[in-house]
Amino acid sequence: MISLALHGGAGTIPKGSLTPEQENQYLAALRQARDAGYDILQKGGPALDAVIAAVTVLEDCPLFNAGRGAVFNHEGGHEMDASVMCGKDRGTGAVCGVSGIKNPVQLARLVMEKTEHVLLSGKGAEAFAHAQNVTFEPESYFYNELRHQQWQEAVAADRVQLDHTAAGGKKMGTVGCVALDISGNLAAATSTGGLTNKRWGRIGDTPIIGAGTWADNTTCAVSCTGVGEYFIRAVVGHEIHALMAYKGLSLPEACNEVVMKQLVKSGGEGGLVALDRQGNISLTFNSDGMYRAWKNDATEGVEIYG
Repeated sequence: MISLALHGGAGTIPKGSLTPEQENQYLAALRQARDAGYDILQKGGPALDAVIAAVTVLEDCPLFNAGRGAVFNHEGGHEMDASVMCGKDRGTGAVCGVSGIKNPVQLARLVMEKTEHVLLSGKGAEAFAHAQNVTFEPESYFYNELRHQQWQEAVAADRVQLDHTAAGGKKMGTVGCVALDISGNLAAATSTGGLTNKRWGRIGDTPIIGAGTWADNTTCAVSCTGVGEYFIRAVVGHEIHALMAYKGLSLPEACNEVVMKQLVKSGGEGGLVALDRQGNISLTFNSDGMYRAWKNDATEGVEIYG
């Protein structure tokens, strides 16, 4: 069986908070990303290609807090993080704190394939990107009026805030995808612009292997979205793998234990998409909603609300 699931962020997304037009835009973008990845799987392509294709579509869409839609940091710029992981051999690549990169998820893949390292940061990661002829974009490419307003509000209030915090609501804008290919290989990819008005080089869970991203063919592939500090402390991706590998829990049981119990107990909000080696899908979140899409031989869908 081939299978794919993705997310575009989770948080306080009550029905009525989006206009019908906005809702349709989000659903169309999620469907486009899902189909871009699933088409690769249907043609016999590898899971890694599928998750990167899906995440690239989301990075190119200004609706999501990744790539083109990345939020502003304290200095009024953009610092992005991304990671990829292959379940076959635990091959991994990640970047953090990079600016100007059109598609950070593709740079993360190059770290995995072209270096002996796992995680590159900041200026060093950008130098590597130049050496690999990765596409850069000017600041104007990443400018978004809504994001700019959010940043100005956060600066004025001297606070760090989650993407789309407004009128008491909040949305964690990380994007990510997990896939199972015809050869039985799992893969995961995650990308984010982080927190609005973040400072001091803050890094969340997205580029931390085992926290925001995980893939192992023996158990599962996981991509997370939420308040990164809590997901790092809980080592969410690896924790789900460990519960399956060492305690024999099913994917839904493991995801429920971590997201609905462990994270809730510590105050962590957010969610994840995950697959097991049979292609079963888990879309687990403890927030009001999560932008998500999924597809396999048995089921498919695109949803926003809880």
